[in-house]
Amino acid sequence: MLVFGALAVVGRLAGVPDLLVFGAACLGLVPLAGLIGHATGQVAHHLGAQYGGLLNATFGNAVALIITLFALHQGLFTLVKAAITGSIVGNTLLVLGLALLAGGIRHGVLKFDVGLASLNAALLILAVAGLVLPALFSSLVQDAGRVEALSLMVAVILLASYLAYLMFVVWGNGPFIGPAAAEADVEQVIEKEEPDKRAATWSLRQGLLALALATVGTAIVSEALVNAVEPVTRQLGWSELFVGVILIPIVGNAAENWAAVRAAWHNHVDLTLGIAAGSSTQIPLFVAPVLILASRAFGQPMTLVFEPLELMVLALSTAIFAYLSLDGESHWLEGVLLLALYLMTAVVFFLDPLTFAA
Repeated sequence: MLVFGALAVVGRLAGVPDLLVFGAACLGLVPLAGLIGHATGQVAHHLGAQYGGLLNATFGNAVALIITLFALHQGLFTLVKAAITGSIVGNTLLVLGLALLAGGIRHGVLKFDVGLASLNAALLILAVAGLVLPALFSSLVQDAGRVEALSLMVAVILLASYLAYLMFVVWGNGPFIGPAAAEADVEQVIEKEEPDKRAATWSLRQGLLALALATVGTAIVSEALVNAVEPVTRQLGWSELFVGVILIPIVGNAAENWAAVRAAWHNHVDLTLGIAAGSSTQIPLFVAPVLILASRAFGQPMTLVFEPLELMVLALSTAIFAYLSLDGESHWLEGVLLLALYLMTAVVFFLDPLTFAA
């Protein structure tokens, strides 16, 4: 599928219709995201738990960060915020729903560590609170300067909280579980249970080279994707909100989504929850603050004020994830319920009339 990324770039330079460029870019980003995740896991294995965890924290959502940085540079604030929302909703509803459905069908009742799940839920609640509070403040205080200042301060606090979490991981007792570590961890599980499917281990040099090339390739293809967004939304009648919430997270998180489902299929639900929650919390605690700081460097500051519909969906997703973490077990029906909520969310955003609001 890497050829689609090259076709998207060539098509943009050759003046190919934007719809074809957009479709090719979406397909091309899927293997690039998987390559970044796999290369990061391989490099982290050579660096050890401490530095490997930090590397996972940096590249865990590299594709989402790169896409949103290009969108931010073009002033597509609606798309950027929608991608943040979609990454959280996609992981807590779509990814977890598919994983619980697959694992539940194969194993029946799925057991997991309540303590680890509760920590992930607490981090997610904190992260979503950082997105909700600026919106509430802006509805009460009609002062753009104060809202900007609040968004900047909240972004710094969220980033500091994420750094505190990394310190807890590096110097504490728990391993870092996040999207970039997902594929490597799942491969270790497969190796133990299915030795005939043992994956080849890359050297440190190979891992670093693959990571560098995949990151550069992602940046090039992401630029083609972002440049095609506005023409495509006008042509198809879609909104930036729908593209950001539904399409971009699916493209950027395809590799880790598959890793989460594979982990649940092999009855490693703690790893599944770690992948879903790790990616969900990295977006608001790390990616969103970086975007706020980058927007000021670009000379067009973005705030953390999200649309009411986005906030409602975020609250529902966080609440249901926290609820599922309470009893330490799950089954396929809960997966179906999560998928049902995700599908309702997709329909709502598809029918939402918001198009090019900033």
